[in-house]
Amino acid sequence: MDLASSLILFLVKGIVIGFLASIPLGPIGVLCIQRTLSRGRRSGFASGLGAASSDFIYAIIAGFSVSMVMEFVQEQQKILTILGAIILIGLGLKIYFTNPVVQMRRQRLKRSSGMWHDYISTFLLTITNPLAIFLFLGAFSVVGSETTIYLQCAMLSGVFVGAASWWFVLTMLVGIFRKKFTIKRIYYLNKIAGSCIIAIVLVTLIVEFFRNIFS
Repeated sequence: MDLASSLILFLVKGIVIGFLASIPLGPIGVLCIQRTLSRGRRSGFASGLGAASSDFIYAIIAGFSVSMVMEFVQEQQKILTILGAIILIGLGLKIYFTNPVVQMRRQRLKRSSGMWHDYISTFLLTITNPLAIFLFLGAFSVVGSETTIYLQCAMLSGVFVGAASWWFVLTMLVGIFRKKFTIKRIYYLNKIAGSCIIAIVLVTLIVEFFRNIFS
């Protein structure tokens, strides 16, 4: 396979990784939906680009530090498991108790600060979640990351394109079907999403606990 074909292949791999990594509707997804509903598609997409930029930075860290990070993860596996579980449970509780009505009322009372504010605020919220590094580590280990610098850069660029594409699709769909995205549905979506996150974490911890006992 020549260099051009390899670059296209790794770019496509990165796009797929970035797109799939952005799909789970966490608090950032809810925030982007809320901003799209209350301020329009451009505000929602700018917010999504902030999340995509954060993912791009973590993908770079994971892509060029695979061996070093994996050694650290293996040495501190138990501590990282507990820390990750605490963070995820906290995230689940935050999503569960989030009231979209209150958030949207606050947004409507405030004057819009423009798309740069939407972008930067979402970027700062997303960059505080370093667990994204492990997501990209797992993805890169599956598709392969021990390649030349050119192929690595192509795949990392694809991650940003894929993530940005998801946020574009999401905000477009919300904008088109905005009448169907009622506050009540977002409220119950928060309850379901938060409960699922907490349940998955607790089940994982229980399974890991019994696995360590009987291993």
